[in-house]
Amino acid sequence: MPINLEEKVRCLPDKPGVYVFHDEDDKVLYVGKAKSLKKRVSSYFRHKGFASPRLRKLVQLTKDISFIRTETEAEAFIVEARLIKHYQPFFNIELKMGERYPCIKITNELFPRVVITRHKENDGSIYMGPYTRVKELRQILRLMERYFPLRTCSLNLKEKAVQSRPCLRYNLGKCLAPCAGLCTPKEYQELVDDVILLLRGQASALVESLRKKMDEAASSLAFEKAALYRDAIKAIWRLSRQQVSFTLKDPIDKEIWEAIESLQDLLGLSSPLWRIEGCDISHLSGKEAYGVIVVFEQGLPNPSLYRRYNIKTVKGIDDFRSIEEIVKRHYSSSLKRNQPLPQLLLIDGGAQQLSFAMHALAELNINDIAVVALAEKEEDLYIPNSSLPIKLPLDDPGLNLLRRVRDEAHRFALSSHNSKFNKRYKRSALEDIPGVGKRRAAALLAHFGSVAHIATKTPEELEKVNNIGPKMARQILKFLKGESEDEDFRKKSS
Repeated sequence: MPINLEEKVRCLPDKPGVYVFHDEDDKVLYVGKAKSLKKRVSSYFRHKGFASPRLRKLVQLTKDISFIRTETEAEAFIVEARLIKHYQPFFNIELKMGERYPCIKITNELFPRVVITRHKENDGSIYMGPYTRVKELRQILRLMERYFPLRTCSLNLKEKAVQSRPCLRYNLGKCLAPCAGLCTPKEYQELVDDVILLLRGQASALVESLRKKMDEAASSLAFEKAALYRDAIKAIWRLSRQQVSFTLKDPIDKEIWEAIESLQDLLGLSSPLWRIEGCDISHLSGKEAYGVIVVFEQGLPNPSLYRRYNIKTVKGIDDFRSIEEIVKRHYSSSLKRNQPLPQLLLIDGGAQQLSFAMHALAELNINDIAVVALAEKEEDLYIPNSSLPIKLPLDDPGLNLLRRVRDEAHRFALSSHNSKFNKRYKRSALEDIPGVGKRRAAALLAHFGSVAHIATKTPEELEKVNNIGPKMARQILKFLKGESEDEDFRKKSS
């Protein structure tokens, strides 16, 4: 630790307050609160080896410390939240990302509930997260409700204050009805503990625990109870077969930080990759072309910052000039609005796509964004001023992060295009073919671009589309070719 920094830490008061870590450019890296500023800040520099790469990097980059004294720890909490929202520091996770991504909360009640929340409180509840896969998270909770009958009501239940009758969920087998006194707090808590094991990815430990309980119940001739444990074990294996991952890890984990550091070293960047943006183009046969920009912060997608653009100046199929247009328009807008620029821009493509993107940035006099391109087939990484691509190992953490950015850009580009396409063409001639329907028609149009283009394909080419078999492919072509012949006949007759 530098001498001046060591002196500042030594002079910190043993009082509540908020501390701020700065880098060599005086940029705010981290904001934290403490009951004792002196003890809390000293703890960062007392340990030479950190288990978390994030903390290790924070200490390495910190060159100055400032603080704000407060009267109470509660006041420090309010000041901390306000500063984080204002500065958006790179190393703050909970308050920056906790508002965007939900957590699982197991409430601190006599009969706990499992709920989704976006706000963590110091209320004695168990919190897991935040998590990014919101859809998967809700799916998991729905499945748990089916097999683990915990209450979902918000009644203020106490051991002696119970209702006379249980609700409908009890009759459906979806609740133990603690509201009606039909289970004890101990019995209910055992079920909660099982849910916690499941959420932490310890399904095998849970099954082993349930097996022991089942054997004990059977030995004491409590066959009805043993049957309940048996059904619970079956439910866990049933959940496993549905291919839903219950190991929901904190998204800011070791792998992401390894990936960020790996890319930073590879590209020779002095500052961490707080923000990575990805650019991709989507079009159907040169029509309805779109460009998109996706944003990753600290290795995680931030969909609220995604942008999509109609291609305006490019005619026909020209991905190179389309990329140039989108990059120029997007960052021109960012400069005008004084919005933060990324440390890295990833282009989906090869050396030529990279060249056009760099040309667009040069026209805007932007020279502090690193730009790379990732080719899809060989996973070759192209960097400026190098004629040959970099071939990274397929398990390289940096490459995996770039893949995620590229794939997310590709997904968003396709979804943006298909959404507009589906609105414009709500029904096509394909839907008149028996057995095709809306989904197959949409898949065919997304793959080939137009009905006319589909009619020129072979059955084998049509079979490459999901849910299109040999018989269906032949039927589609027979229908379309018959329809085109009728159209030609009508034109000649008119």
